[in-house]
Amino acid sequence: MKGRTIGVRLFSVAIILMMMGCDGSKKEDPEAIPKGILLYDHPEFGKILTDSVGNVLYFFARDVEGTSSCSGNCLNTWPIYYSEGAATDKDIDPADIGVIIRQDGDKQTTYKGWPLYYYANDLEAGQTLGDQIGNNWFVAKPDYTIMLAQHQWIGRNGDLYQEDLTEGEGLSRYLVDAKGRTLYSFRNDQYLTNTFTNADFSNNSVWPIYEIESPIVPSLLNVDDFSVITVFGRSQLTFKGWPIYQFGQDEERGQTKGVDVPTLGVWPILKPDSPEATMP
Repeated sequence: MKGRTIGVRLFSVAIILMMMGCDGSKKEDPEAIPKGILLYDHPEFGKILTDSVGNVLYFFARDVEGTSSCSGNCLNTWPIYYSEGAATDKDIDPADIGVIIRQDGDKQTTYKGWPLYYYANDLEAGQTLGDQIGNNWFVAKPDYTIMLAQHQWIGRNGDLYQEDLTEGEGLSRYLVDAKGRTLYSFRNDQYLTNTFTNADFSNNSVWPIYEIESPIVPSLLNVDDFSVITVFGRSQLTFKGWPIYQFGQDEERGQTKGVDVPTLGVWPILKPDSPEATMP
């Protein structure tokens, strides 16, 4: 955290001066100084999450399960964020804020289940130098509708798969929703065409359509790859032309049980480099 000391001090002094009169008298109670997570309008990223003095917070793709995958030397570059009063901004829903106890015993604040971090090389409030580092760190925003995960794929029967669908251990990058639920496509669909969902949505509990009308994505993804189609009166988000689904049996964050249902390749997990859907 030493790298941000100067920026933090300057920002803190500015806040204190704003609360003092010209004669040095306090205008408000010290308790009015902002605490916890704040929303900041960033010129590049829009609304982002910062700490109480404007230091930018980040998500880590490997934390999709809701536990921290950053430990040891990783913490030198990505210090954890924790605050006892993290939901003090009026625009932050307290229900989205949580706390985990890390394996090292320290507490870490989470947002929608994602642990929050600083980037040690952000030397000033508002800097976002940590975005896209390693292709799995990205600026924390309050309103992502698509996020990036990096984790082991595990099928419905516990078999392990790599990104090329061969069996074995390996971390794969894939798309999830804001709360870590895996996103899939259907092999028989065509460009912007849902061929699975019944008109009465009687099979929607098995493979629910992803009903999001506004794609808000990390900078690691191209927002232009997303669009919205209408399926029997309801909106379904698409990625590279593929209608997006979730799997009803993925009950926990990061689960990928649908990868081999009914067999491998029928319901591909969506990845940043997934091919475009074919035209009908």
